[in-house]
Amino acid sequence: MAAQNDREDSRPRPASVFDVAKVAGVSHQTVSRVLNDHPSLRDATRQKVLAAMRELNYRPNAAARALSSSRSRMIGILSTSSGEYGPASSVAAVETAARARGYSVTIANADGLDPQSVNEAVNHLANLSAEGLVVVAPQTRVLAALSELSIGIPYVTLQAPGNQTPGARQLDQVVGARMATAHLVALGHRRIGHIAGPAEWLDASQRLAGFHAELEQNGLDTGFVAAGDWSALSGHRAANNLLTRGVSAIFAGNDQMALGALSAATTAGLEVPRDLSIVGFDDVPEAAFYHPPLTTVRQDLAEAGRRAVALLLGESDAAPSVQPELIVRASTAPRIA
Repeated sequence: MAAQNDREDSRPRPASVFDVAKVAGVSHQTVSRVLNDHPSLRDATRQKVLAAMRELNYRPNAAARALSSSRSRMIGILSTSSGEYGPASSVAAVETAARARGYSVTIANADGLDPQSVNEAVNHLANLSAEGLVVVAPQTRVLAALSELSIGIPYVTLQAPGNQTPGARQLDQVVGARMATAHLVALGHRRIGHIAGPAEWLDASQRLAGFHAELEQNGLDTGFVAAGDWSALSGHRAANNLLTRGVSAIFAGNDQMALGALSAATTAGLEVPRDLSIVGFDDVPEAAFYHPPLTTVRQDLAEAGRRAVALLLGESDAAPSVQPELIVRASTAPRIA
């Protein structure tokens, strides 16, 4: 045991504020001002302190900085534990955008999707002195519960406007769904089916709304809809349902369900896109390697995360929605009469 203690004692001690001050030739109060981004410092002094920090590989103690400053420089992400591509990628995008501005990120999951879970998650982030929240929670129940809480810190959401920062919707699901549906209409398809995501997800309901709106504008039947749960298995089952109803094209609410639809077509002896055209949504990294490569709708999640953080930090007064992009690959073709 003594030998272990000796080894621990011999480990190099992390640099402190006082070490940085000594190397930079300034007081420790000046180092603290640099850490807290005090506006009164001369740039030459600031650069001298920063150089000393780099030389010593100094890592400031986040907890100590929060205690000595009115700002924690921490952003909370309120999420729902989900492995779906969209939410997971959105969380990563927000974290990257926050860190680029010198903010740390803490994530709290509202696992139960109920008011109590949402309240507990928000309180957890507030107790950590989060300066603001970015909400990545696509379920309508979570957003409804959030709207009823008295939150003392600003928040924005990628799905719908937040109470404290109106106009924060980032991702325009309706436009993306209309793009996908319009593409199939332009190819001459008249019986177009939709595999919808779970009804409690705002993303799913908006994509369904866009599908209906585009078909109605073109005077086409909106009744070819089958429910899925975002999984490939549910997409396979829903596609089988739609194929029995004579559709010549399918717009799936996400790429995983589109993958299931591709499998269902193969099982039914159909060739994609000669016999059936399929469009997905999200443009997951694997979509280009489906067989055939999938036509889908791409969302710029990185830009959505950047705009959400910019709005939260007051860098902009409004965050116009990030427009989606239709990525045309080999899974769609003109309808054969």
